[in-house]
Amino acid sequence: MAITLTDAVRNAACNAIVDLVDAGAGAGTLEIKSAASTTAGVNEVATLTFSTTAFGAAGASVQGRADAVTITSDTAATGGTAGFYTVFDSNNLAIWQGTVAASGADLNLSSVTITGGDTVSVSSFTLTVPATA
Repeated sequence: MAITLTDAVRNAACNAIVDLVDAGAGAGTLEIKSAASTTAGVNEVATLTFSTTAFGAAGASVQGRADAVTITSDTAATGGTAGFYTVFDSNNLAIWQGTVAASGADLNLSSVTITGGDTVSVSSFTLTVPATA
């Protein structure tokens, strides 16, 4: 039998996770990577910066979901083939990671082939805590 979480619990869990992105003295980052890694700068294809307050409150639009406020684009220094991402706080502490693809991934980009000098942007980014586990 699956565990079912109430909306209040889902929102609290989601807020606790996304609030970790705001830890440290500055803004957190979304690092797009060529291979999975929770170390900042390792396998980096591009690094985008969150707003100082990275996410809005969970449940504001959908229960258990927090939406990123604004993510600043990056001009990729080295480029590569994006396959993963890691979210870091401003102290480069990894918070969570996921997959990147053109579709069907945790983070979908228009192209996963990024050349040095390309501008990389993310127009929307969310974290969702599901109702059942």
